[in-house]
Amino acid sequence: MALIWLEAMLPLGIIAGMLCVMGNAQYFIHKAAHGRPKHIGNDVWDVAMERRDKKIMEMLSSPSPSN
Repeated sequence: MALIWLEAMLPLGIIAGMLCVMGNAQYFIHKAAHGRPKHIGNDVWDVAMERRDKKIMEMLSSPSPSN
């Protein structure tokens, strides 16, 4: 009777372990697909700033027209 808590804790431990495995799998799949970790809490402002930064970097890396 002393180890009756083990009967409930074992399935909970398995469930918690599988949640951790699924979360890490999602992280590594996203990182492999996009080359960087997922940005948590990305709102409209962050997306606009990423677009702006990408446009600025493309403008700076493109060759400038010579006169």
